Amino acid sequence: MPKLLRLNGIDDDNWHFVAADNAGELPAGAVLLPVQNWLEHRERWLPRAHLGIWMDGDQNLDCIAADVPRFEVIAIRFPDFTDGRGFSLASLLRERLEFTGELRAIGQILREQLFYLKRCGFDSFQLPDEDDLEAAHACLYEFTTCYQSACRPA
Repeated sequence: MPKLLRLNGIDDDNWHFVAADNAGELPAGAVLLPVQNWLEHRERWLPRAHLGIWMDGDQNLDCIAADVPRFEVIAIRFPDFTDGRGFSLASLLRERLEFTGELRAIGQILREQLFYLKRCGFDSFQLPDEDDLEAAHACLYEFTTCYQSACRPA
């Protein structure tokens, strides 16, 4: 079972990631749907429990704003570690849309970014390399003082 880095430690990832090109049935249990799948088949998925979505950093939050409270998890995919749009989406989800569920960073993220991802509102991280999650967890608490405000204090 894949591992997930959380603010309080390392945990099993019990959520099934559904690929963007999946047109078939969803697995049983908790699933992370691509946002496009949610938008196209919303009525089909409304009754389902343990539902989350994943989206890319270049997608607009307006299309899901009304549905945000129903998701347990929202994952934002970073296609490249240099793409910072996911940081902005996370802040918008927490501050404007008042999302209180799990906000997960997935894709190409680096350990060096974890502290800043946390400050933008992320509380779980699916790292591309699970070799040393203990060292990655320490990065979340690397700094004790910050000069700017954030969604989550240091």
